[in-house]
Amino acid sequence: MKIEFRKIPNIPKEFEISSNSVKFLGIFSKITNKLVKIEANIIGDYDVECCKCGNKIIKKLNEKNIFIISDGIFSSENNDIDEEIIVEVDNHIVDFDEILQSELESIKSDYYICDNCTTNKRFVDIEF
Repeated sequence: MKIEFRKIPNIPKEFEISSNSVKFLGIFSKITNKLVKIEANIIGDYDVECCKCGNKIIKKLNEKNIFIISDGIFSSENNDIDEEIIVEVDNHIVDFDEILQSELESIKSDYYICDNCTTNKRFVDIEF
């Protein structure tokens, strides 16, 4: 789902998209002409890999995030932003699918250890 900055409303509007078994839902609204706020939840099951053996692990997702989308380079001067994730775009379009995919890749890049590797003390690493 893509929306041009100029078409984003000032009052919060709901959205929901999904990718495989993961849902990305919440509300979004314009803060200023150059900033959009997205309050979203990422919910569902996501496949990640064990960092020791490479086996698939199903990770249960239930994450709440606040994104600030900046139309161009973000300037933190005069902005009261602490816990939000800043996303800079240069094409005047907010792409919700791209934001979701970026968050999923970030989750996937973390280190996970499956139950088998956790309980097996003599098992260190396998190169694959």
